[in-house]
Amino acid sequence: MKVTYHKVYSDNLQRDMEYKTYGHQGKPVLVFPTSCGRFYQYEDSGMIGTLESYIEQGQIQVWTCDSMDEETFYAKDSTTDEKMKRHDQYDAYVKNELIPSILHQSKENNGGQTQKILATGCSLGAYHSANMFFRHPQYFDSLIALSGLYSTNRFFGEEVPPSAYYHSPLHYLKNLEDDFYLNHYRNSKIIICTGQGAYEDLMRSETQKLLEVLQEKHVPANVEFWGHDVNHDWYWWKKQILYYMNWCLS
Repeated sequence: MKVTYHKVYSDNLQRDMEYKTYGHQGKPVLVFPTSCGRFYQYEDSGMIGTLESYIEQGQIQVWTCDSMDEETFYAKDSTTDEKMKRHDQYDAYVKNELIPSILHQSKENNGGQTQKILATGCSLGAYHSANMFFRHPQYFDSLIALSGLYSTNRFFGEEVPPSAYYHSPLHYLKNLEDDFYLNHYRNSKIIICTGQGAYEDLMRSETQKLLEVLQEKHVPANVEFWGHDVNHDWYWWKKQILYYMNWCLS
């Protein structure tokens, strides 16, 4: 398997950002780590190994990026507005720096063929992947979000602060009427999955709410609730990503 490491200075974040790529060609897949996770977490947790056959066969090429959670949602000495300002900068980094690099490299690796990105992640990485997908659908055509939260309620309470509104999918999607966004969603493959076992209660609740919002907007989505023995951990996420990747690529 071809593996490359990258460390690139971000103008939006005013710091170096690191990421790795796995594979030589195929559909571009952008992976967001769990809470405060690093770019190497997906490999260290066995997810790259789980997807090895897809990568080796040139069906997918994976980009694993860094999070900024310690400077945003988990920043201890920052106000809500300061946290969300930093999160806006992270969003701008992904949209204006990382995604263009992915699309450029993917086009080169696939004989000039332009492909949209599959976004994915587990736990808070599912939140990040879903938020990026819903905010910037022009760059994505697939989403696999596993055991995620889809609002900022856990961090800021039930009353979403104005600075967090457009990063809280359950809030902004409910009021969204723009056909530019809705038509992109309707022509994408959307997978939202959670277990019903230990540490999945809040994820199950928000997944159900997201299902209801998508149904109200007539957005097709494959939303599934796995069994009561399915916990919030890598053992199950490996099984889920393998199960859903085949569907996304078909």
